[in-house]
Amino acid sequence: MTTQPGAIAPRIPAVTLADVAIPALGRAQAANWLRAALLVVGGAGLTALSAQLAWQAPWTTVPYTGQTAAVLLVGTVLGSRLGLASMALYMIAGAVGLGVFSGGSSGLFDATGALSGSVGYLAGFIVAAGLVGRLAERRWDRSPVRAAGLMVLGNLVIYVIGVPVLAWTLGMSAGDALFYGAIVFVPWDAFKVVVAAGLLPLAWRAVGSGGARR
Repeated sequence: MTTQPGAIAPRIPAVTLADVAIPALGRAQAANWLRAALLVVGGAGLTALSAQLAWQAPWTTVPYTGQTAAVLLVGTVLGSRLGLASMALYMIAGAVGLGVFSGGSSGLFDATGALSGSVGYLAGFIVAAGLVGRLAERRWDRSPVRAAGLMVLGNLVIYVIGVPVLAWTLGMSAGDALFYGAIVFVPWDAFKVVVAAGLLPLAWRAVGSGGARR
């Protein structure tokens, strides 16, 4: 099929929430590349801002941040490829010295030149964003139960990668790394799961696409 001169390029059907908010155009390659770039940069920027939101829970000395919530939100909204690219950009920005990590920190090495204990989590962000993005493309974000499952799996991926690296880089025991690197965050993670299970399907209903079925 050919497109007549001056005709508007067809829109690609919505798969993720980003496709609804900023639709891609079927044959407008330059516009689609610009769209993709803006979404990737915007997702990395949102994660950087969320990483600066920190608070202390009374039951632990480890601060909670909005970082992982942003990672999973960006992956879900952007989809697998753009979500993964956005988190890769976020990690690169911090690696080259921009203060985008938690507490305005940057770099993948500590003051002694040793690998930072957070490197595993940063790598986990990239993988988790790709995973939840893929699940969102398969409509997991359109029902409460599946949206909750999407968030649980995303968090698990971050911990599966982050906790062993934390133990290795800091010389912690497996038990201590698991406790301080994962278990203390369970209340915050549970809250994120509940919020996502409620809001993501509502977002799809609001745009009129949540009730559709394959």
